[in-house]
Amino acid sequence: MMKTLLALICALCFGAVAQAAELECIVPSKPGGAMDLTCKLAQKGLQGLHDAPNPPPSDMHISYLPGGIGAVAWHSLVSGRRTAPNTLVAFSGGSLLNLAQGKFGTLKATDVRWVAALGADYGMIAVRADSPYKTLHDLVAALKANPQKVLIGVSGTIGSQDWLKMAMVARSAGIDPKALRFVALEGGGEAFTAMHASYVQAVSGDASEAALYAASGNTRVLAVLSEQRLPGVLANVPTAREQGVDVVWPIIRGVWMGPQASDADYHRWVTAFDRVLASPQFAQMRAASGLYPFGLTGDALAAYVKKAVDDYGKRAAELGLVR
Repeated sequence: MMKTLLALICALCFGAVAQAAELECIVPSKPGGAMDLTCKLAQKGLQGLHDAPNPPPSDMHISYLPGGIGAVAWHSLVSGRRTAPNTLVAFSGGSLLNLAQGKFGTLKATDVRWVAALGADYGMIAVRADSPYKTLHDLVAALKANPQKVLIGVSGTIGSQDWLKMAMVARSAGIDPKALRFVALEGGGEAFTAMHASYVQAVSGDASEAALYAASGNTRVLAVLSEQRLPGVLANVPTAREQGVDVVWPIIRGVWMGPQASDADYHRWVTAFDRVLASPQFAQMRAASGLYPFGLTGDALAAYVKKAVDDYGKRAAELGLVR
């Protein structure tokens, strides 16, 4: 009996050590969207450090924890896995917007440890390749004529960043956002799937997601919400500003870890991502993923996040969205 008990204790201890050593990146949405892309980019970047001195674990396991547009993953780490040394969670500007609006309950930006921003993304508006809407003007005209006839797929509900992008486009064109018909979906991958199945007629999402689908020829991107046209697959897509709609929506993408991860573990990951971001190979990986240069780690990222959450809170308050 005693031997059995000791064997069980050893097995449990070994399992705990193995779990602590395994590197996991949590995607807080369903597969196929930009959050998924963020973890895969982190995975590729870390694999490039294999030959570096004292490399961190790079055999990254990617898992999916959708729900509440990031809230389930957030609460899972903050409440139950606060000290996890090798667990990262993908985030975006949308995560910061949700924090600003109180969609994660009482949790604040200071309740986690911000590790690294890996790149920048931009909002975009897309339709199916066979859609009658050839330009952003065509879509806006249809919304003006009868907003009830155009279903718009977004990741999240009222107040999510995808909702807010389309609401700002509508308001810029003199359309009341409350008149639009939004379909709330869980992540960008699900939104594009719904559009390709004709459940919705348009998607308000991210350029990195759109680049994945536009390359296959089944998606038409009507506008990117950037200051200038973007390089790569979407190089021929005009900005919203070019089409008379003055809306720009940049998005940062990166990873954070639990609030009680040790200083040693936290700084180990900050240092690892400093090396990743400095790598010319990573710049190529980032571009191939449809992201654009933007890199911050550690304290600098934490300061950026605090300011961004404050700014999002002011914008959301102007639209009556803050709880």
